[in-house]
Amino acid sequence: MSKEISIIGVPMDFGQELRGVDMGPAALRYTGLISRLRKLGHRVTDQGDVSIPIRDSDGDISHDKYVKEITQICESIYDTGSRVAEKGHFPLFLGGDHSIAVGTVASVVRTDPVGLIWVDAHGDFNTPETSPSGNIHGMPLAALIGEGHDSLVNVGKPGMKVHPENVVMIGQRDLDPSEKERVKRSGITIYTMRDIDEQGISSIASKAIMKFAHLKRFHLTLDMDALDPVEAPGVGTPVPGGISYREAHLLMEILSDSGKLGSMDLVEINPILDVANKTAELAVELTLSALGKSIL
Repeated sequence: MSKEISIIGVPMDFGQELRGVDMGPAALRYTGLISRLRKLGHRVTDQGDVSIPIRDSDGDISHDKYVKEITQICESIYDTGSRVAEKGHFPLFLGGDHSIAVGTVASVVRTDPVGLIWVDAHGDFNTPETSPSGNIHGMPLAALIGEGHDSLVNVGKPGMKVHPENVVMIGQRDLDPSEKERVKRSGITIYTMRDIDEQGISSIASKAIMKFAHLKRFHLTLDMDALDPVEAPGVGTPVPGGISYREAHLLMEILSDSGKLGSMDLVEINPILDVANKTAELAVELTLSALGKSIL
């Protein structure tokens, strides 16, 4: 089914100390994302990039980890994403580190509750009190359920954006000790890599869709470090033993078949660490699968 897709770039790397993911949107565009979506029959408009402040590499960030800047950027994402969603278009957000999800998800839940599928090697469910590093890209999911820095929790509108019962996490294999306990207590549905090994990605994808039977649509946020580093080397925080190439495509294809995918993030692509643009190429291929490309 043809969609009106609006591309929104967010070249931000404030959420972590390692530089480079701010080049992710450019890498995805360079790889032909827009033209390849059009070949699938979609109508695509590139909204350009939201405004990003200059990051001072020499600045002392230990006191706040760029909370102010990230909040400002997420408010801009919210404004742009909301305008796109109001038109009935499909917002496709290109990151940037995963803290952009505070703004992207807030922008697509303004009128109706939305399911959230969080595909990631990590939980991103820390708060300032539990995070070993304090880096904001490890906290966006917590902020979206109303926990963490007040400024992030209140992006777009005050408080919780997604109820934990409407969140499904897939592919996790590296959670901090306190984060594990938080996830267990949260009410979130989580399918770790062990679950994928035992149950298969097809079963898990189907269960995720059934979880959202009462909702009109869901938002997919895809952190490329969910993939095994052999397949996606160009990420800042690689973890061995991730989702395989074919598992990832099957997940995208099943989510696409549901007809409920209403918006999507692609995050954490670091071209500096990539090998011959392999990670951006895979990210584009997975996006095409999520948006209707099939083998037959």
